[in-house]
Amino acid sequence: MSTRDFIEKDYYAALGVPQDADAAAIKKAYRQLARELHPDKNPGNAETEARFKEVSEAYDVLSDPKRRAEYDEARRLFGAGGAGARAGFPGGFPGGAGGGQPFDLGDLFGAAGGGRPGAGGLGDLFGGLFGGGGGAGSARARSQAASGPARGQDVETEATLSFDEAVLGVTVPLRMQSPGTCPTCHGSGARPGTSPHTCPVCQGAGVTSRSQGAFAFSEPCRNCRGTGQVVDDPCPTCAGNGVTTQTRTITVRIPAGVQDGQRIRLAGKGAPGRRGGPAGDLFVVVHVSGHELFARKGNDLTLTVPITFAEAALGTTLTVPTLDGNVSLKVPAGTASGQTLRVRGRGVSAKGRAGDLLVTVEVAVPKRLSPAAEEAIKVLDAELGDPRPRITAAVQSGGAR
Repeated sequence: MSTRDFIEKDYYAALGVPQDADAAAIKKAYRQLARELHPDKNPGNAETEARFKEVSEAYDVLSDPKRRAEYDEARRLFGAGGAGARAGFPGGFPGGAGGGQPFDLGDLFGAAGGGRPGAGGLGDLFGGLFGGGGGAGSARARSQAASGPARGQDVETEATLSFDEAVLGVTVPLRMQSPGTCPTCHGSGARPGTSPHTCPVCQGAGVTSRSQGAFAFSEPCRNCRGTGQVVDDPCPTCAGNGVTTQTRTITVRIPAGVQDGQRIRLAGKGAPGRRGGPAGDLFVVVHVSGHELFARKGNDLTLTVPITFAEAALGTTLTVPTLDGNVSLKVPAGTASGQTLRVRGRGVSAKGRAGDLLVTVEVAVPKRLSPAAEEAIKVLDAELGDPRPRITAAVQSGGAR
């Protein structure tokens, strides 16, 4: 991601959130847009595919606190569109490169980084935008970096798992559409049998320089679009871009214990790098289906089991299921309806730690009774007596005081 992208692109607008949106609001907006725009839901739609890439790029920046801070600072310094960067100082800069001599913004603000290479000061920011910090030599170096090996794009996709798969872990095939090296020209952008040649405008530097008032500016060469090379006979498959949208299927191991909505990063599984560069990363957003018996609370599994009144009153031993077999559960005599019993270590195992199985027992009340059963319950009720003596006493006295 270049600093120029930070100036020219409005990532907040791309996600439809205000600049003061918190991380949760940004994530919610991104997930909604990603579901709507995902290529699998819009096959062959170039417009939604481009929008999906725009939304993914915006989220990659705004979801990272450090990168978001850098983006906000760049936008604050230059304003939307970089108006501040275009302003000049007529007649030279006071106390500096006077006499109307052009000077480099990287030199002007280099002190913000303490004068140390890689200090990350404002000199780096201005130098990256306008070619500062070394003049033509550094501009050529940047061009070589731009036209040389480059890291591939990060790719995001979704996977829907069953409840069991999410708890126990699973290996799934993922079918994705993402940019990849053109198979016809192998990334050169030129028709097979031809080769790109050095740009005559920038002489292969990829950038051109110009002066405006007291400032010297470097910008990407418009003739070669900053690559330093020109393709006279473009590849018919990729139209000279060197990349095409490709469909591929990869096998991915989803670790045990993932939760609904979790975003998993798989390093090096994204789009292939350009000109031999490393591949980007793959981000998988996991959706987990519900289960007919179990629910999940953190790393604990929850299960509701009906029991009879006799089992609750007298106690019993139940056999209950887990996701990997059955276990025996002792229900003590006098257990109340709604009480939760714990089976340790039979929940979700994630990162070397296992949760518990939480079993809530509920006394099942029959909706229909035979005459004999009704009579037996009446006898039992008389035998047990009033279960709410304090309430009865308050009612008899005319209310609680």
